[in-house]
Amino acid sequence: MDRARQASLLQAIVTQNDREAFAALYDHFAPRLKGFLMRQGAAEDQAEDIAQESLLTLWRKAESFDPAQASVATWLFTIARNRRIDRLRRENRPEFDPNDPALQPDPVPAPDSGVEAGQNEDRLRAALAGLPEEQAGLLRLAFFQDLSHRDIAVQQNLPLGTVKSRIRLALAKLKATLEAD
Repeated sequence: MDRARQASLLQAIVTQNDREAFAALYDHFAPRLKGFLMRQGAAEDQAEDIAQESLLTLWRKAESFDPAQASVATWLFTIARNRRIDRLRRENRPEFDPNDPALQPDPVPAPDSGVEAGQNEDRLRAALAGLPEEQAGLLRLAFFQDLSHRDIAVQQNLPLGTVKSRIRLALAKLKATLEAD
């Protein structure tokens, strides 16, 4: 079947919902699509299913065919290739594993971990209180209020480099204080 005949049959489907035109295209393309899909690695039954889905898409979306962009055969083989890719993607998704560690709840914390966390918090608060107010204030803005260095510089009317230096200096002092404990 030549290209002109294929295009006229497709046009008959678009304008008249011509079932005979569809049957002629089906008879011509179904075995070719199936063979194409099998050469691409699809199993015979899967190739047959995809070929039928592709031809059904031709029936449903015939009006979207643009002969200026491709021939009927190219359009149909592209539909079949895309359907096969969609199936492969669906099949290659990992199965749900209820034992996946990412899906398990966090372990119950040990009873003494709350005490330890409280002690660490007290040590941090004491170390923070030991810093000069200008440094401690910048740390509070950066870490407790989650402001960017640029926002802190604007809010405090300080150069950005000064904000960064003071925060870096404050963190170094905190680290030294906490490591000494």
